[in-house]
Amino acid sequence: MTPVELSRTVLCAVRRAVDVGELSVPVPASAVVTPPGPGGCGDYATNIALRLAGPAGRPALEVAEILRPHIASAPGVADVAVTGPGFLNVTLGGGAFAALVEEVLEQGTRYGYGDTLAGQVVELRVPHDTRAEVVADTLVRIVATQGGRAEVRHTEPVNLRPVPAPEDPAPLGPDAARWALLHPAPHDRPRISADHLVQRESNPLFRVRYAHARTRALRRNAAALGHVGAPHGVRPPSGSGDLGLTEAVPHEGSPTLSAEDLRTPGDTSVPTGARRTDASLEISARASIPASPASPVSPVSLASVPREAVLPSPPRQHEADLLAALADYPHALCVAARHRAPDRLARHLVVTADALLGFQHVVLPLGDEKPSAAHRTRLALAEAAGTVLAGGLSLLGISAPEYL
Repeated sequence: MTPVELSRTVLCAVRRAVDVGELSVPVPASAVVTPPGPGGCGDYATNIALRLAGPAGRPALEVAEILRPHIASAPGVADVAVTGPGFLNVTLGGGAFAALVEEVLEQGTRYGYGDTLAGQVVELRVPHDTRAEVVADTLVRIVATQGGRAEVRHTEPVNLRPVPAPEDPAPLGPDAARWALLHPAPHDRPRISADHLVQRESNPLFRVRYAHARTRALRRNAAALGHVGAPHGVRPPSGSGDLGLTEAVPHEGSPTLSAEDLRTPGDTSVPTGARRTDASLEISARASIPASPASPVSPVSLASVPREAVLPSPPRQHEADLLAALADYPHALCVAARHRAPDRLARHLVVTADALLGFQHVVLPLGDEKPSAAHRTRLALAEAAGTVLAGGLSLLGISAPEYL
């Protein structure tokens, strides 16, 4: 269940409470659903009870208690708790996360498309400026994802005027030039520099495109092992008593790699995976096993090293972040379309990429491990992330490489 779907569930709960006479309020047009704040719990939280307290003439806590059973009875919802002055905290059922991954894989790059702007014509009146032209061109595609149609005109009065670029971005090449113009917010001056071309972690464009390439490499390497992704084992990573993807197989994990360990020997800029995405699946243990000063660092078979020495607990937070990023992608698209802000989409892709890059190390078996159901569910999650990254980059007009 995505935040957009949960928002609809909350509105349906309000409508049911009104229909049965428990509340006497106008049903709002939208319900805000966000990750829980301090003191909250569960997967998502909504302030709908606080919003309705005034119109209902009742305390927010009382309104929350009225809405709680209506939300809890919805499919995909495991539990609803009331916290603070009246926040409703929703815990999704385990199957909701598997359904999310399955939905992404089924819909492909059309995942996140909606009908928020169905039937609407969005007129974009832009000046004759490179950045304005690129932003308008991108918005035509983003608006279309929400069922609307954008028309670009060069007439006054202008209603789309992002801060112009200080210089011509063309020397950066098509991909980096578009990113340089689209990633900053419209009111920020874009930075046109070679930093957009470097293959380093400091470059968000590189991280996004590299993350997409890594998902494709994981799929190719999994095929070499003879297994494919299957989302049915996906569980919420932080739910009480529920197993996350990283708990499904005991004694699994990934070495903690430093930035230096992600680089090819002799290369000071490009992470290892960028040069050899289909290289041997054997993992170098040099991140955790000190090498002899007299000999060069060489890969060590994990079978010969105690697990506790090189395999700490998997990065559960990255898993949770990745699931949250996938669930929030439709909302990011909707906001980008409604507010004419492609930077919202660009920044969301960076969040998704960073979560994937932290999660990728536990997707495939390590050492002598056999591919298991847990690996298949992790692979499905990684493939879903790759689908979102490819779809988002395409909307921005930027290529999504299979190899990098």
